[in-house]
Amino acid sequence: MTDRNVAPIIIKRKKFVVEGAHHGGAWKIAYADFVTAMMAFFLIMWLMNATTEQQRKGIADYFSPSVPVSRVSGGGESAFGGDSIFAEDRLIHDGTGATMRHPDSAMQARGETGFETAPEGAEDTDPLREIEERLLGRTGESLISEEMRKHIVTRVTDEGLVIELHANEGAPLFEAGADTPTEMMRDLVTMIADAAAQVRNGVAIAGHMRARPVMVRDNPVWRLSLARAERSRELLLSSGMDAARIRRVTGHADRAPATANPMERRNDRIEVILLRGAAG
Repeated sequence: MTDRNVAPIIIKRKKFVVEGAHHGGAWKIAYADFVTAMMAFFLIMWLMNATTEQQRKGIADYFSPSVPVSRVSGGGESAFGGDSIFAEDRLIHDGTGATMRHPDSAMQARGETGFETAPEGAEDTDPLREIEERLLGRTGESLISEEMRKHIVTRVTDEGLVIELHANEGAPLFEAGADTPTEMMRDLVTMIADAAAQVRNGVAIAGHMRARPVMVRDNPVWRLSLARAERSRELLLSSGMDAARIRRVTGHADRAPATANPMERRNDRIEVILLRGAAG
């Protein structure tokens, strides 16, 4: 006979969970992608800081087509249509822009590929280039002697034609510690005034000085560089230049050396810039 008062036997089975079980590795892949993207970002930032404009253009051109298939596109599928934000000249070559923010009609790009077909027999008639070639004697006619040529360096920039007059060892342009020009400086300024008379461009004058070997409390290079620039302005006016053409006269002291050694004599110099555009 069964005893109904006996309690039933209940068996419980407990499930034990082992700590540290596998939860999946998707987060690791996402984290690796994030780290890779950050490395690429910092690599790009480093390249932008450590390279020149021409080097960046070369890198950008490597990843973009070199032959445009239309007037405004390089054929790529990116946001810039194959162009690169680092290639400043690309928009010029595509015929859609120019280096200046407000270019005049002479400096804007031309044609379907950025180049204007010149008439047969036509040559580059940039008056600044013509003045530079004449100064350096490239056309067979030079305005300067062999001795004067040792003191002059020219270059054409976006701003205009820069005519740099610099001192040499044993041949200064001004008397030591003063703004009194030497005979060589007077001849050089007269030569520049004669060359500049061919155009009506505005003129800027900048004075530069070499650094002093010893730091002094009252460094005279600031006022002396400005005084020499002002004296150069007076020499240009006395040589026949119209005063209305002078746009600015500045002194830069020793803050923009032309050589690796800031104390080198060549850093004593005057820059006369024939600016692009007429004076008024």
